[in-house]
Amino acid sequence: MAITAKMVKELRDSTGAGMMDAKKALTETAGDMDAAVDWLRTKGLAKAAKKSGRVAAEGLVAVAVDGGVGVAVEVNSETDFVGKNAEFQGMVAGIATAATAVSTVEELANADMGGKSVADTLTAKIATIGENMTLRRMARVEGDTVVSYVHNAAAPGMGKIGVLVALTGGDEAFGKQVAMHIAAVNPAALSEADLDASVVEKEKQVQMDIARESGKPEAVIEKMIVGRMKKFVAESTLLNQAFVVNPDLTVGAAATEAGATITGFIRLEVGEGIEKKEEDFAAEVAKAAQG
Repeated sequence: MAITAKMVKELRDSTGAGMMDAKKALTETAGDMDAAVDWLRTKGLAKAAKKSGRVAAEGLVAVAVDGGVGVAVEVNSETDFVGKNAEFQGMVAGIATAATAVSTVEELANADMGGKSVADTLTAKIATIGENMTLRRMARVEGDTVVSYVHNAAAPGMGKIGVLVALTGGDEAFGKQVAMHIAAVNPAALSEADLDASVVEKEKQVQMDIARESGKPEAVIEKMIVGRMKKFVAESTLLNQAFVVNPDLTVGAAATEAGATITGFIRLEVGEGIEKKEEDFAAEVAKAAQG
């Protein structure tokens, strides 16, 4: 029986097995889908499917720089313990290296990593380690100079927070200071022009509602809002924030003194935006006791 791409995809979707493993299973079982699933299970290659429903909100962010290109990738696991696993760390480092040659997370999933795609490598590692894992996101920045920094590194080039800074001029030491500032302060954008217009408008509306609660006239409120929005921009944008290394200067002013222009940055933190299931152990025990 001819093994079609559609059959391989169906088996992959139902078992989480890699493409080549799914194709081999179908070949070995003459295209019998149920028998192919059993074949994969006996080989320990269908474990990944059992893990896919679990929330993976731990893991690592890894950074890699190749010339004027810097990338950061987030690979999630279910537990922090796996993030300390040398086997997992080695895979994440390889994924970060592969990311320097691509532009999107979709391209990264299909990128070659030692003869297998990144996606298939991840699937195999799920079966080996026994936890759900996901390649969640990647980000890329380019510049004359790209400097990386990892906060609380679990291994070289990876940890809970990864930062990349693109610079023109200046030096690596200044770039590292800026990267550490970004890790600590987490700016929303590089400059006012880079802020999301909808976020700015929402903040303005919130501040107007707060000001109106004071009962002041609209003319006074308008003046209040100008000041409050100026403060919001200063606190939200990297170039306008007080530099943690020297709070008397903004980051932009410090860059000017260092002869540098900051052209871009990336900050990825493990688990950002993932809704983690909070376990109430006492409630769980009580519920179990009630039957």
